[in-house]
Amino acid sequence: MSKSLQVAAGEALGALSGPPQSAQRKKLHFLRTQGVLVALILLLIFGACRYDNFLGAYNVLTLLRYNTMFGLIAVGMAFVIMTGGIDLSVGTTAALASVISATLSPHGIWLGLAGGVGAGLVIGLVNGLAITRLKILPFIVTLCTFLAAHGLALLFAGNQSVSVSWDSGFTDFGQGDFLGFPIPAWIGGLAFIGGSIALNFSGFGRTVLAIGGNEEAARLMGLPVERVKFFVYVLSGALAGVAGVILASQFGAGQPNEGNGWELFAIAAVVVGGTRLTGGEGSIGATLSGVLLLGLIFNILNFENGKGVISLSAYWQSVIRGVFLLIVVILQARLARKEKEL
Repeated sequence: MSKSLQVAAGEALGALSGPPQSAQRKKLHFLRTQGVLVALILLLIFGACRYDNFLGAYNVLTLLRYNTMFGLIAVGMAFVIMTGGIDLSVGTTAALASVISATLSPHGIWLGLAGGVGAGLVIGLVNGLAITRLKILPFIVTLCTFLAAHGLALLFAGNQSVSVSWDSGFTDFGQGDFLGFPIPAWIGGLAFIGGSIALNFSGFGRTVLAIGGNEEAARLMGLPVERVKFFVYVLSGALAGVAGVILASQFGAGQPNEGNGWELFAIAAVVVGGTRLTGGEGSIGATLSGVLLLGLIFNILNFENGKGVISLSAYWQSVIRGVFLLIVVILQARLARKEKEL
């Protein structure tokens, strides 16, 4: 093996095992990857001390029920970003899935679910094939499917909301409870548990990280690079499809114009959770913390509006989301730079 191949293989192995770490470097690594969990705990303590019923069952369950949609697309986005890619189509894919599932809802919950997930799978398949077979950049491919999915959603819906059937039990998927816990939260929990197990305890997860660390080195090591990359985009599309079904069943209608900006929320949650945008490192558990942290910030803003101290519109909340993400990215970049210097 030539020297260049040895170096490339070493980089891929480094993505799998990581370099030896000093105590200070371990602290910096912890802050960069698990700081979001500390911030989440501090925010929970702040909300509990400042607002009545902040940790009450109604607020907690509502928070989980609503943010499951974002959590599902964040799981898929985490795997995509860990390979060094990006998926801009998840938001409009969810909107398309919501329209398809709402249209099929009179025929029962299972057909509505199959239709929504199927729509997501089709978009994921197109993304995966174009990226792995045609060798087109993920940004370009998913931007195209972002526009295509949005157009299809508007065409199928006639540029209006599509009401679901309230008699077929379809709305139970988004509004129902199981053992006193929201059904969407159960689904989101299973997705995060399954994603975490796949990332940490399977060859698939190790290959994902190796691809993000150095794709060419992973290929030289004989890892199934193209197959794994294809699968992560299919997975991202399928999870966006499930999110779309929850959207339709939770709000009682397919929403062709919903989903714009969901990809930014997912990217924000993944990055806040410590996953590198360049790939090669990440955590599904920390992504969950990122989703909950972002959801909690807006929940606190709503409580603050209720107290009458400040009054922030949804537009200002989007500004706060952008500023918050910028601050986190800057902090993570500085921590990563210091970590490399040690």
